[in-house]
Amino acid sequence: MVLFANVLVGFVAVLHAWFLILEMFLWTKPLGLKVFRNSPEHAKASATLAANQGLYNGFLSAGLIWGLLDATPAEAFAVKNFFLGCVIVAGAFGAATVSKRIFYIQALPAIAALGLVWMAG
Repeated sequence: MVLFANVLVGFVAVLHAWFLILEMFLWTKPLGLKVFRNSPEHAKASATLAANQGLYNGFLSAGLIWGLLDATPAEAFAVKNFFLGCVIVAGAFGAATVSKRIFYIQALPAIAALGLVWMAG
């Protein structure tokens, strides 16, 4: 169970690393425009905000990786719980304010990972 939980936590970490890349480096590129359904004009005007958002996603990814690498089981459990909780809050807020898709892409995998972390812990 611990292995499966950690695989799902790792998946959430990779997702957030990908969000960092999309928001910081690909926001105004064709892939970024397609993923976020942006016009080139809107993407150019909001690129600084997107880069900031991407940086925060990078922090979430780093925190989840920290939780996976922490050798102390109690500390790893606490770190994973904290950062998965942050991802869930960010995903719920994004779903409420931007697009319901964000809940399924961001929050739902983190909810599943958190449930598995608790069942394994």
